Amino acid sequence: MTEVRANPDRFRRRPAVRAMLAALCLVLGLAQATGAWAAEEKAAAPRVRIDTTQGSFVIELNTERAPLTAANFLDYVKAGHYSGTIFHRVISNFVIQGGGFDTAYKLKNPRAPVSNEAGNGLSNKRGTVGIARSDLPHSGNCQFYVNVNDNEDLDPQPLRWGYAVFGKVVEGMDVVDKISRVPTGSAGPLPKDAPSEPVVIKSATLLNPPPAAPATPAAPGATAN
Repeated sequence: MTEVRANPDRFRRRPAVRAMLAALCLVLGLAQATGAWAAEEKAAAPRVRIDTTQGSFVIELNTERAPLTAANFLDYVKAGHYSGTIFHRVISNFVIQGGGFDTAYKLKNPRAPVSNEAGNGLSNKRGTVGIARSDLPHSGNCQFYVNVNDNEDLDPQPLRWGYAVFGKVVEGMDVVDKISRVPTGSAGPLPKDAPSEPVVIKSATLLNPPPAAPATPAAPGATAN
């Protein structure tokens, strides 16, 4: 009868196989963690809550279609620029506009203007948020507006620049509507469309700061120094 004998080389190879499997698990774990973080970072669009004397609403920014304008708005938010500013231009069934004047109707000092991104495919539909500007196409800075109606006339046309949309209201559109219906008239240097009782922006708060980079898992058997 043939005797079945153990192969000593097979047992000597087991530690090496275990080490290879451990290394493979580490690589797969790193890839999974990195992929999950990247997906979370892409999915979580920045959101900003605007707290006013008439209530609060939340804006979700479109950093893919309007990267320059969204980043510009976030810089003002993080700097606390909007606290104590007012909605100085309110037109029912059109827009509410603010972020530039303080409660004494004095213009706050803005930073340099941002390039016009009106050709980004985002239309001035009800609930969308755009950057206000003068007649000069690249003059937008800190002032923003919320569309209370569908205002496609503000979109770019073949022979003229439009007004760039960079976000949308995702919570509290009823508050925006409420602001749009307040009585208006002249106030300070503004001849019309200024709320008779100031609508003050008490604060603008970034609700979801970018996630921190995940810690790199330690290699099996590694010890802290």
